[in-house]
Amino acid sequence: MKKKVEILSPAKNLIQGMAAINAGADAVYIGAPQFGARSNATNSLEDVAELVKYAHLFKAQVFVVVNTILYDNELDDCKAMIHTLYEIGVDALIVQDMAIMEMDLPPIVIHASTQANNRDPQHVKFLKDAGMKRVVLARELNLDQIKDISTATDVELEFFVSGALCVSFSGNCYMSVANGERSANRGSCAQNCRLPYNLIDGTGKTLIENSHLLSIKDLDLSEQLPNLVEAGITSFKIEGRLKDMVYVKNNTSFLRKKLDEFLENNDTYQKASSGRTHYNFEAEMDRSFNRGYTDYFVNKRTEKIGSWESPKSQGQLIGKVLQVKANGYVIENSELLNNGDGLFFLNENNEPDGAQINIIINDIVVPNTFKPLKPGTIIYRNSDANFNRLVERDDSAIRKIGVSLKFTETNDGFQLLAIDEDGHESVSTFETEKELAKNEESTVPNIKKNLSKTGNTPFIVDDISVEFTKNWFLPISKINDIRRLVLEQLIDIRINEYHREEFQITKTDHPYPVTQLDFTYNVANKLARAFYKRHGVTEIEKAFELQWDPGKSRVMTTKYCVKYELGKCWRFNKETMGEKLTEPLTLKHGENEYKLKFNCKPCEMEIWEKDAELTFEEEE
Repeated sequence: MKKKVEILSPAKNLIQGMAAINAGADAVYIGAPQFGARSNATNSLEDVAELVKYAHLFKAQVFVVVNTILYDNELDDCKAMIHTLYEIGVDALIVQDMAIMEMDLPPIVIHASTQANNRDPQHVKFLKDAGMKRVVLARELNLDQIKDISTATDVELEFFVSGALCVSFSGNCYMSVANGERSANRGSCAQNCRLPYNLIDGTGKTLIENSHLLSIKDLDLSEQLPNLVEAGITSFKIEGRLKDMVYVKNNTSFLRKKLDEFLENNDTYQKASSGRTHYNFEAEMDRSFNRGYTDYFVNKRTEKIGSWESPKSQGQLIGKVLQVKANGYVIENSELLNNGDGLFFLNENNEPDGAQINIIINDIVVPNTFKPLKPGTIIYRNSDANFNRLVERDDSAIRKIGVSLKFTETNDGFQLLAIDEDGHESVSTFETEKELAKNEESTVPNIKKNLSKTGNTPFIVDDISVEFTKNWFLPISKINDIRRLVLEQLIDIRINEYHREEFQITKTDHPYPVTQLDFTYNVANKLARAFYKRHGVTEIEKAFELQWDPGKSRVMTTKYCVKYELGKCWRFNKETMGEKLTEPLTLKHGENEYKLKFNCKPCEMEIWEKDAELTFEEEE
């Protein structure tokens, strides 16, 4: 039996979730009313139920994110919500807090969120043995590390392949809560990593001014899908529960086509859902929100990944400014531009800036507000007006399920049988006095023509057979009525016969890979504490949110490295790094200051608050 691989898309709300399904997603993930790590992307249980019904029609799955850390006074509400999510047919929960594994739950499948620190084989195997059916791996992993995890356990593996990147190890960023008590682990990240900073060395000298030194490019692993499948990934995840409709449909469509190319004539893997999508636009990822793209660390550390100029969307590269006129610009490749497009560029002060095109006259691009630019300035389009209008249309991506129709006569009337691509059957008959056609011309072609008109239904007719003993005449209205009835029945049959995987969590006591947990394990309630203790953990530090020591804490650990970005890493730039930097390096934004510590053996960088006492290892 072939192994299923899926495209997993974000759903900010019901409408975007349905649009993602239409664009080819095999599964979507969505927030419920509470306890999701995007507090601005919550949804009513009624909307989640409606999305479940629509997704299941296409044998697509719906996962609900319940991935905040929980406080003791929230445990009962969380458990009650999970029971309701099970009752409305949700396929799985994506969780960070191990408290959920201690709850009295229905037999609902549990996935481990990437915020649960899923970076090594021992940890991932532990989660599988505890009852997790899927683990969302840390974004920082390379192909070799993924293979090691896949070899160690047969748990399903999910990996982000598109969208914004957290510069920190997921679940281990505390900058937001330290700066204003908005906890990322509680769904309220303030995105301090996207702010501009000054970089100051150990002598007090300012090395870089007003640059977005922790902002990194967006992820694009679309060319890596075959390599990721080979490494053990079966779910390809698109980041973006706060993104707009164009982003969701465009990225989903692009990755759907990429994966379908890999699956075509593949003897080992198959698509995870039903139906096929017909597109009325050409998907290109750089035409929706992006900060420029990187493959991050999937092929190990190879390129600079910072997006220091701006944390905003850069978009699609157009070309250079060739000339500056009194009211506009002559831009290379301006034939690609349209009225209403948004432009992105660095202004004369080397600051991120932009303008909207008012009109293009005689190759002169006239913005709504003229801004002086130098010839040679690189122009990007970060809002493509025509593309956006096209993709936003309901008919830009239409998903249809293939059916075969068989129309036959019975003793006292006629029967229509529909069999869909998954083998579901719907049948209807009607009684009528049979009447021969008045002329000899066959009625079959006209009957087939009317049976094929599936209209706004989710079906497309792949094959029609009409089996008559005589040249029977039938009113078009009768043919339309029976076709409509059979296809409506088939919708209900597909939804009602949908098979949801279930799994009952039972309490386990196999040893956790470590016996001491620091604050990065985010233990904030009594149930999580009980879970870890039963699995042999002897010392458990409270979550950062419950014990923050202002001014002295480590607020981030990351694989991203400022030294590497500057060409000052002794490991990768021995020949060209030049003069060493005097540490500690400090990031400063307004009154907020952070010290940087570089752990070169694991190739990681730590960010500490300004009053922390740090020691620095000698570079080799």
